[in-house]
Amino acid sequence: MNSDPVRSSSPAFGTPAHPVRTNRINPAPARTSILPILLPPSTLRPVAFRTFTRKHNLTISSSALQALATFVGKNCGSGWREEGLAERVLDEVAKSWRKAGGGVIVEEGKGASLKAILQTLEGNMSGGRVIDAKLAAKEGLAKTAGANGNNRVPSLQPSHSTGLSEDQAPDDSDDNVLHPRRWIKVIEAFDIPRLTYNADKKHFEVTKFKPSLFPPPSHKTALFRDRYNIVSQRLLRNESFQVSLASSGGRGLQRASSSFDRNQCYKLTPVANLLGRSGTSHLLLGLLSVSPTGELSLTDITGSIVLELSHARMIPADGAWLSPGMFVLVDGIYEEEENVRGSTLGGNSGIGGAIGGRFVGISICGPPCERRETSLGTSNQENGRDISSSGGFGWVDFLGVGSERAQGPRMRQIQTRCLRDVHDGIEVHRRLKMVIMGEVNLDNMKTLDALRKVLALYNDLPLQERPVAFVLMGNFVQKAIINGGGQGGSIEYKECFDMLALILSEFPSLLQRSTFIFVPGDNDPWSSAFTAGATSTIPRHEVPELFTSRVKRAFASANSQLDRNQTSEPGGEAIWTSNPSRITLFGPVHDIAVLRDDISGRLRRSAVSVARNDPTTVDGLNSTADLEDQADAQGHPGADRSNPASPATHSARKLVKTVLDQGTMSPFPQSLRPVLWDYASSLQLYPLPTAFILADSEAVSFCVTYEGCHVMNPGRFVPEGDLSCMKWIEYDILKNRGRVKEERF
Repeated sequence: MNSDPVRSSSPAFGTPAHPVRTNRINPAPARTSILPILLPPSTLRPVAFRTFTRKHNLTISSSALQALATFVGKNCGSGWREEGLAERVLDEVAKSWRKAGGGVIVEEGKGASLKAILQTLEGNMSGGRVIDAKLAAKEGLAKTAGANGNNRVPSLQPSHSTGLSEDQAPDDSDDNVLHPRRWIKVIEAFDIPRLTYNADKKHFEVTKFKPSLFPPPSHKTALFRDRYNIVSQRLLRNESFQVSLASSGGRGLQRASSSFDRNQCYKLTPVANLLGRSGTSHLLLGLLSVSPTGELSLTDITGSIVLELSHARMIPADGAWLSPGMFVLVDGIYEEEENVRGSTLGGNSGIGGAIGGRFVGISICGPPCERRETSLGTSNQENGRDISSSGGFGWVDFLGVGSERAQGPRMRQIQTRCLRDVHDGIEVHRRLKMVIMGEVNLDNMKTLDALRKVLALYNDLPLQERPVAFVLMGNFVQKAIINGGGQGGSIEYKECFDMLALILSEFPSLLQRSTFIFVPGDNDPWSSAFTAGATSTIPRHEVPELFTSRVKRAFASANSQLDRNQTSEPGGEAIWTSNPSRITLFGPVHDIAVLRDDISGRLRRSAVSVARNDPTTVDGLNSTADLEDQADAQGHPGADRSNPASPATHSARKLVKTVLDQGTMSPFPQSLRPVLWDYASSLQLYPLPTAFILADSEAVSFCVTYEGCHVMNPGRFVPEGDLSCMKWIEYDILKNRGRVKEERF
């Protein structure tokens, strides 16, 4: 055969008249054909275990193993074992799974899509081997993307990854990416991933059904069942419930002290297991509720029992509120129905899962809280935060910004480089501050004057000292004027924000270099149109754009005056978010929960009355020893702590402990605080956020740290009775400490 043949120039076949010469210098590589085989999952299991479990600390499910076996058999053929093709492919799949923020269990729907990863990987394979995307583009091995004939290689980087790819580090010259405000993200409650805890698999799963404002009644039951499962697994991970090999096993609680002892291993008893065990002591975990007959009862997933708390002792003494809708631990004695003389409990036996008799409580408390590091499986050390090999949910992406193990270490490196600034040859570390103001009533002229004073105070500071964000929380009007009917209420409400826009326009420098976040209250539209300012369902949407157009126009005008060619700092913006919501900075590194609710008043009205106890120190399972005041209740740092039992400080501690121990922002029954059932997971405080802004206008301003979570209540921006004073909180994000500030105007 002639190595350089001259083909026919027949017009019938459209062949050229000139010879076609092959390129002998760089011949195009031919795609190697692979003969698919049928690979059983059991045959691939040893290779998958060695790659996923030993190398990447992942667990692969049976369904995922079946999908991988089919993929390897199709794309690697008979050389999957001898040539080591399967191990390389599985290694790329595990890396892509980690980058996509998938969970510790490789399964469809665990934070990443295995099907999408395999489809992307198949486009970058040739001859059973994974080809680099850039090399494939040069060699012409990429698939045709569309009919236009442009060749492109799909990237292995997941589309929902946060920030830069894991293999790329931000350059020092890229100031646009390295500015801290580039990494601020406000997540609405309706955009938070809807996760539910699977008690059988001991893992969080993403709910697959579509959320609705009118779900079936079964979703209401699932709401409380999910709360119970989360509290139960958190409680069983507590040291007091871990069986020690050196001990003789779990023993009952000693009645000599009638308190919890750290040296014992506690064991929970389901309510249904109380039958036939009259006169014995047990420790129960359940939902405190009111039975249809009006009696106080305790309910878990097995049944319910009537409670007798006339002789109960709260642990710690007056340390938290206990109201219906909360999960509590009750230590007491069960008395069967026939032993309760003169009781009317017989008619309730068997109704709604209730068992006869009553449970006489001796000690009662809320479930102990769990630190964020313990929940995520990380540990704090002197040289930084390291990943622990213990349990936890570090691979779960709770907010949609990446999990702690997938994105945490890389985002901390980016944070270190973002905060490094050089001025005149001297390295200066930037400060990250946030200003928080609560109950900003825009229909009050005193509030507008106070707001102008605060903005002028921060506008005079150097650029490095200015806050990166301002959080303004409602109610933005004192009364729900939208409920007045007609068009007048809407016009008056819009005029309030128009006046706010005029004040903001006086400080263009702040609008250019800060992020303003607005969180509504119960008096803000549209829920106030039918509640008249009363308790409405949560989560609730942001203030409609109809009323905020003038404020957004003020930010657009300020940003247009700044020359972006001379600065790489992102422009300021106004973000209107839901109530509650989340603010994240550098992905999962800084998680700030935000809630506007007068929760303290609701707790005082619905709390269960327990026998008064002597103010003695309790060294038990649940105590307030981990509560640390960063400022006294009036907001003066460095106050005298010799009197920790002052009413304001005690009230702040009590509120913080109550909410964080329950692990939810709304520990109430649906009759007191309605919750949208399908969005209840957005109210969860598990794992604990790094900071929690609990705006309660009925409580005093405070900053308290409990189990590593810094809780801040800005109170009322202009306190009632003192119209010449203004209070707000200045929060240092890096130090995770807030301080209540007070000025007069």
